[in-house]
Order: sequence, then structure tokens, then C-alpha cells
Amino acid sequence: MHIRRIGAVPVGAVGLGAMPLSIEGRPDEDRAIATIHAALDAGVTLIDTADSYHWHAGEAGHNEELVARALAARDDAGAVLVATKGGRGRPGDGSWTVDGSPDHLKRACEASLRRLGVDAIGLYQLHKPDPAVPWADSVGALAELLDEGKIHMAGVSNVDTGQIRQAHDILGDRLASVQNRFSPALRTGEPELRLCEELGIAFLPWSPLGGISRSSLDGGSRPGAPDPAYAAFHEVAREHGVSPQRVCLAWLLARSPAVIPIPGASRPETIRDSASAAGLALGADELARLEAAGTS
Repeated sequence: MHIRRIGAVPVGAVGLGAMPLSIEGRPDEDRAIATIHAALDAGVTLIDTADSYHWHAGEAGHNEELVARALAARDDAGAVLVATKGGRGRPGDGSWTVDGSPDHLKRACEASLRRLGVDAIGLYQLHKPDPAVPWADSVGALAELLDEGKIHMAGVSNVDTGQIRQAHDILGDRLASVQNRFSPALRTGEPELRLCEELGIAFLPWSPLGGISRSSLDGGSRPGAPDPAYAAFHEVAREHGVSPQRVCLAWLLARSPAVIPIPGASRPETIRDSASAAGLALGADELARLEAAGTS
């Protein structure tokens, strides 16, 4: 697989978003672990998780523990960058909470270290800004975790350009990633992407297949149903003899060398297809057609 970088760490150009392996509708553990192993076999070396990726109350950290078990069975686990997040919670009723207080983030990081079974987390990301906590305080907690050697790199998620700049002022080149939603159906993150490119920060689009297939967070009665507004992705896919999801990820990769999409998967065949997007070259005319999709 083609290689991109998060900080100084080389990773495959397409990562794995592990959330679908632990939330509502998740597969059984055998299939979940098979999906992670299929990702590694396909050249994926970035796995995105979070302490809040679980289903029932009392399951906090289910996804981190699952990722740790899957990697423990592999001799090539040392080449994998595990990115986890803190600052959100799930009380078990389907809702999501936010807590960006420094005390919570430090406790959350300690718990993630234990679940992942590591001395230091490769990439630790603040999951979402907490409106009740000054942004500088939340980011300052990441700086302290870096100084203590508990995390190697820091990232922020669901942020705007002002928050990225402030985080960069505090962390400098130790701010390695921004994880924001970006997809054919939601492109409002272009300013944040361009700022990441300018600052040398990796941009990790979550839910990158929006418009092509439905996100796990979108709900609805027909997960995976395509949006007719994005028919161009399906047309280009037919011309190449590949899936529209693969075309979508190739379109994202073509936007900027800072982009490393993290599509979710709950089946081995899905992540194999996503990983192959790194080798799909799209022509300028095809990219123009895709860029115009959904804009009218």
C-alpha cells in the first residue's frame, strides 16, 4: 500500500475505523478480529479506536480491548499505529457525552493504556471540544501527557480552524493529526484540511463514505443505502470495475497528501476493498465529475 505520514510515523494511506466492531450492530468477536487481521494483511497500519466505542453501559473500552486482542495474535503488530481518543462517553442509552476536563482526559488515557496493554499510546486524540472547558485547558492536558511520555503524538477531533491553530500554538509539531468528518456528502471541512496541509498535520476523515453509504452514526432504516445525488461515484466505479466506496476513498486521497481516510468496516471483505483504494488512480476529468457530484 502507498505510504503517508502521521508526524514522523509512516502508515498505510488508508486506515481502519474500528468503531463498527464494537457499537450497535457489531459482529461477533471472531468476525471482528478477522476484519482487523484482514486490514493488516491488506497493508493497513493505522487503526482508529476510542474509549467510548462500546454498546452497553459497563463496556467502556470494548473496542480498545478488542484491538489489543487482535494485535496480540500478530507478529506484525509492531508496525501498527493505534490511534485512540478520550473525552467522550456513552452512558448506555445510545447517547454520547463530552468531558474535556484535564482530570478526565488524564484518567481516560491511563485506562486506555491499560486496555491497550502498552507503555505509551502511539497517537492520542481529544475526541471533541467540551464547551464547558477552556480549549487551552483540554489541549494542555495532551501536552502534559506528551511530557510524561504516556503518549507519543497528540491529535484533536471535531475541531474548527481556530481550535487547530490554538492547539498548534500549544503543542507545536507534537500536534500530529486532526480527525474531522469529511465525505462526498459533507465537505465543509475543506478549510481545516487546507490548514492541516499548511501546518504539516495529518487529516483523518471519519465517516469518509457519507453519501456513498450511510455512517454508523447516521442511523436510519437502510444502512449503506446510496444517495442518488452522488451517482457520479457509482458511474466512475462501473467504468473502473470497482466499488463506489473504493472510488470515494481514492477521491479523498487525491485531495491532499495530508489525507488518510479511516473508513469503518465490520467484514474482512469490506476493509480489503477500502485498502485497495490507495492503488486506484483517477484522472483529472473523473475527479472533476466527482467534485461536482452533490453540489447542484
